[in-house]
Amino acid sequence: MRPDTRGFLLRTGVLVRLNTTVLLREPGPLLGRIVMPVVVLLALRPLYEAAQGAADGTAQAVIGSLVTFSLLALSIVGTSILSERTWRTWDRLRTTPAGAAELLLGKAVPVFCVLAAQQAVVLGFGVAVLGMPVAAPLLLLAACAAWGLALLGLGTALGVLARSPGQLAALHDIGALVLTTLGGALVPVAELPGWARAIAPASPGYWAAHALRAAAAGDTAGTLAAVAVLLGVASAAGAVAALRITRGWGRAATV
Repeated sequence: MRPDTRGFLLRTGVLVRLNTTVLLREPGPLLGRIVMPVVVLLALRPLYEAAQGAADGTAQAVIGSLVTFSLLALSIVGTSILSERTWRTWDRLRTTPAGAAELLLGKAVPVFCVLAAQQAVVLGFGVAVLGMPVAAPLLLLAACAAWGLALLGLGTALGVLARSPGQLAALHDIGALVLTTLGGALVPVAELPGWARAIAPASPGYWAAHALRAAAAGDTAGTLAAVAVLLGVASAAGAVAALRITRGWGRAATV
């Protein structure tokens, strides 16, 4: 292994362990992001089943609650980054040999594991307990991974763009609600007003729900198309975050 590659992996590993420890010290929010989707889908499932039938209603409840609460998880990575800036520890990290990619990966990997756990619990409950049909498990796995990466990119971008905890909270709360609504997570897109249906594809939540539904139905083309959009969102948001960090815009002096 080349020395620079080995150093990259070592520094990233140290940052991942550090940020994992910080997350686990306050497990309440993490447990909430995992348990609450199950509670909500159980409450909404009868309503969706009455309107769409048993199979479609169950899928709407499971996928809708997952997309909704995974969008709320944007605050985890965003708050993690903003806290470093608020505590004036971001500058210290920047003086180490760790580059922008290593700093971002150190924050992103633990949160990605949280998102993966959330997806596993919600989808596992939907399939094993509620009988949600899944025709293509591998496609579903790809859809979950792409959605997780998109969330990480968006959350990281929010964390380096927000200038205060209040601003981050406003951006996150309003953004998550808008993206959830337009994504058809709470109400099927077909039932939204015409203007909302027209702009729904602008929401990453729309593509997440589309990817998950297509994967559950075994629609390879539909899943891969939605996955490509989500990976594009992840790349664009991650590039914005990396650019801001390398330019020094994420330093404490700018907060």
